[in-house]
Amino acid sequence: MNFNTLFRKKTVENILKQVAKDGADHHAAGLTKTLGVKDLTAFGIAAIIGAGIFSTIGQASFDGGPAVIFLFLFTAIACGFAAFAYAEFSSMVPVSGSAYTYSYVAFGELIAWIIGWALIMEYGIGNITVAISWSDYFTGLINSSGGHVPAWMTMDYLTASTGFSDAQALIHKGIPFAKLNDGLQAAYTAWMSAPTLGGFHFVANLPALGIIIFITWLVYRGMKESRNAANLMVVIKLSVVLLIIAIGIFYVDTKNWHPFAPHGIAGILKGVSAVFFAYIGFDAISTTAEECKDPQRDLPRGMMWAIIICTVLYIIIALVLTGMVKYDKLGVGDPLSFVFQSLNMKWLSGIIAVSAVVAMASVLLVFQLGQPRIWMSMSRDGLLPKIFSRIHPKFHTPSFATVVTGFVVAIPCLFMNLVMVTNLCSIGTLFAFVLVCAGVLKLQNDPTAPRGKFKTPYINAKYIAPVLVIASVISLWHWNHDDMVDFFKGRTLNTPQGFVTVASPDELKGIQEAAKTKILPTFPISQSKDSTQAQLETLQPDQFKALLKESAYSDAAKYKGFWDATTENIPMWIFIFISIALAVWCYRCSLSLIPALGLISCLYMMAEIELKNWIGFGIWLILGLVIYFTYSIKNSKLRIQAE
Repeated sequence: MNFNTLFRKKTVENILKQVAKDGADHHAAGLTKTLGVKDLTAFGIAAIIGAGIFSTIGQASFDGGPAVIFLFLFTAIACGFAAFAYAEFSSMVPVSGSAYTYSYVAFGELIAWIIGWALIMEYGIGNITVAISWSDYFTGLINSSGGHVPAWMTMDYLTASTGFSDAQALIHKGIPFAKLNDGLQAAYTAWMSAPTLGGFHFVANLPALGIIIFITWLVYRGMKESRNAANLMVVIKLSVVLLIIAIGIFYVDTKNWHPFAPHGIAGILKGVSAVFFAYIGFDAISTTAEECKDPQRDLPRGMMWAIIICTVLYIIIALVLTGMVKYDKLGVGDPLSFVFQSLNMKWLSGIIAVSAVVAMASVLLVFQLGQPRIWMSMSRDGLLPKIFSRIHPKFHTPSFATVVTGFVVAIPCLFMNLVMVTNLCSIGTLFAFVLVCAGVLKLQNDPTAPRGKFKTPYINAKYIAPVLVIASVISLWHWNHDDMVDFFKGRTLNTPQGFVTVASPDELKGIQEAAKTKILPTFPISQSKDSTQAQLETLQPDQFKALLKESAYSDAAKYKGFWDATTENIPMWIFIFISIALAVWCYRCSLSLIPALGLISCLYMMAEIELKNWIGFGIWLILGLVIYFTYSIKNSKLRIQAE
């Protein structure tokens, strides 16, 4: 195998010819061109305004206070930089495939496959998460309206099985059922009330299955039907959001905005992954390129308008929420309903609940649109079996790929609890954003590269990028000196669990007394390590770190082990090295500033995600490479044509 064949690139001309040929091979006119700027903007809003505005914003506000608006702004700017890169590529290569196709043009086949495989994680795992969240909102709405959905129909099998075992163990230890937390009680009830067959307990998240079947059917039926449904959902949820703002603004007490950033930068950035997860999906617009009336003009506009509109709404909602109640009361799963219930406006809480169900369904719709079109593009290139690129002769949709996408999302929803894979989904998306931005930088320095109607505005980063790196180092040294020194020494302050594990009895007593004196007068003093750990974990991370910094504990109790601290910081070291390399590249080649900032800001958000998620993402990529080298490379049309 020639190493160079792994990075063989496709030309825009060849891509367009292949699309036309595939349409002829299937005796169909191809995908139907029905989308304009308004439709694309609506798809973007449908993807972005979902769980973020109805749930994520609560925990993010709890962690960051009113200053969480800066996190939304930073995330929007980072996505905006990436959107410029997507817009330039979509104008240059107006076909389905999104970042996968763009990488094929910029970097070659192997990188394109890696991106395509990463996007499967974004759309597939993202939709599993959204479907489970939708089920929670839907069943909550039914139950609060006087109906009843049996517990065994609303929970996945693994959660019920594990929860039942844990609850049973605690009950055997003498803990009353009523004293168990809500999650264990629900799991125990679901397991015990479930129908059984030969000892097998039938526990499955049936509402999640139902919404996936409906959305898959809608996407299968055609783009026109999907567009109309998305537009209707967007009108409903935007109307509710504007109603919330219009009513809530009269209950804002500016005293609640003080302190504005109660937990500093660390508190604001704590929600970076969850807030970014609220934004992902705008890139799904680019997968509809072949169904746009004028993709080179409309795709860039649709992406930009969607991000701008959603960011303004997120910021206003965050200010209204944190103005209506104190930030420390917003750490709930349904902050909008919670706030208005506290004002005895239950009628509005009901409207919000219905709107949340609609909003989550619209996110599912856009993601279910995106995934089949990625697979269709990969199939056209021979990297997936030919059947994935089949276009339905009547509905003009990638029929087989759409059905497979439905199965890929539906089956895990029934039996697995994947609500906590937000970070894994975010890291896959950010990885795609980083490479798309890098692709624009690469092509902008290539005088022979193709050009579309839209081009990212050029600002010379030759001197700006190095200055930004130097200014960042100076600022960190001045404002965050101690943490910076600890980072370079390989020292990281311990977690409550790590501290309790190695601390002496005097140190355990000392930190409890310090917490009682400096943070919480009602903080209980306990001799039990388990109880002490549980109490310390109720503190904010910055509060616990302050207790460690201010007291003379042994280094073993105060800091994590050198190996643990060093490996934990690997993502940030990767960010530092790439930042320096990018600054040098900008200086030597006078790169464009906007895609450079997009690359580095998305990479920074990746670095803020825990190492275990990087490892999980790495395992996913290795699995993808196994498939590539055992099937895709042998069937690549580009490789076959060259032989």
